[in-house]
Amino acid sequence: MLELENISKIYESGISFQALEDVNLSVADGEFVAIMGPSGSGKTTLLNVISTIDKPTGGQVSIGGEQPHALTSDKLAQFRRRKLGFVFQDYNLLETLTVRENIFVPMTLDGIAVTEMNQRLADIAPVLGIESILHKRTFEISGGQAQRTAIARAIIHEPELLLADEPTGNLDSKTARDVMELFAAVNERFGVTILMVTHDPKAASYSRRVIVMKDGTIARPDLRREKSQQEFFDRIIDALAELEQIQAELEQIQIEQV
Repeated sequence: MLELENISKIYESGISFQALEDVNLSVADGEFVAIMGPSGSGKTTLLNVISTIDKPTGGQVSIGGEQPHALTSDKLAQFRRRKLGFVFQDYNLLETLTVRENIFVPMTLDGIAVTEMNQRLADIAPVLGIESILHKRTFEISGGQAQRTAIARAIIHEPELLLADEPTGNLDSKTARDVMELFAAVNERFGVTILMVTHDPKAASYSRRVIVMKDGTIARPDLRREKSQQEFFDRIIDALAELEQIQAELEQIQIEQV
């Protein structure tokens, strides 16, 4: 489904900064993978490269057998609409539209018939629990309902890959749990491949695999969920604590050498 080969990203703005260095990653069809790491680790840059918001300085991105960064601008716009779904921390919904109209935006751009749009919505609305708010405008719904709407919009056109950037960042703990349960349900029920960036270990524990980044590279072997969600959460916490300990020790060595 997703293949990254030796991805690097260098930003040139006065002083060059290498945000990603030789990142290799493979995500199988139907997987639910979380990317974690401290601020500045490169996780959001990696998501931006995969989503084609940013172009890699080196390496190759392949999604469903296609190389999106090699496409013309028109073909790339079509690729994004048809092959990718996006869920953001701030929802990115249009206040002038109803929930139903917001959800229909990707399919409207592709000229899909209204009857088909309504049928697809009828299939996913009960799973996401949004039937009762379809007629409302986005300023009339809660944050959790807005994120449910964003998830519906992201999956209604049946994308090959769903990309989520801190999807629980603006939510309270209960609503965040509800949203992550929805992500897990969408992954299991519809078989949608999900790649999610998060700083929250609890959110990450809903995935099936966690990738930890540091300084633009993958910092350790992947963590895979083998038993219960609680056991997976504990292993994620241990891995992050180990990473912080290593970082603290390196900083102490640098101080002693000065």
